[in-house]
Amino acid sequence: MTMKRLLILTWQTLTKPSGYYSLGFLVMGGFIAGIIFWGGFNTALEVTNTEEFCISCHEMENNVYQELKTTIHFTNRSGVRATCPDCHVPHKWTDKIARKMQASKEVWAMLFGTIDTREKFLAHRRQLAQNEWTRLKANDSLECRNCHNFDYMDFTEQSERAANQHSGALASGEKTCIDCHKGIAHQLPDMKGVEGW
Repeated sequence: MTMKRLLILTWQTLTKPSGYYSLGFLVMGGFIAGIIFWGGFNTALEVTNTEEFCISCHEMENNVYQELKTTIHFTNRSGVRATCPDCHVPHKWTDKIARKMQASKEVWAMLFGTIDTREKFLAHRRQLAQNEWTRLKANDSLECRNCHNFDYMDFTEQSERAANQHSGALASGEKTCIDCHKGIAHQLPDMKGVEGW
């Protein structure tokens, strides 16, 4: 079959009526609908990936956001500030989608009032923290590494203790950020009775 004949057959197939509409019309319509859907999906994804969205729930605004405001991740000499999604949502698209799917479970807790008061929040605080620590340990503190990377650390500019810890963690490859930096942006829960505390 010649190229010309193939093009003619393709054109005829695309313009041939399929009941009411031509196949070309349906393909083009599907393509346009796909673009609109994808644009809407990405827009919604980015809206839910802002600090404003995160603290729109009073549970977050009245509890963990107030704690974040007192840390170096909120106000510091360089003026670089980490927002909720910087620490709780990976930047790569596939990792971000996986995290958003996990977070849908957390929406149920909000809808059912699991932590809608300060008392309920404090009662669940250790479990909430341990869930985050487990997640960060499993992904090698991926969100931390979006900003903090061993490859770019100047150990000579760090305190002796920090330089020893960071260089040791880098050399062993066994530790990740969350192993040592629990409570860096939020207050630690009551850890009485927990082994290692």
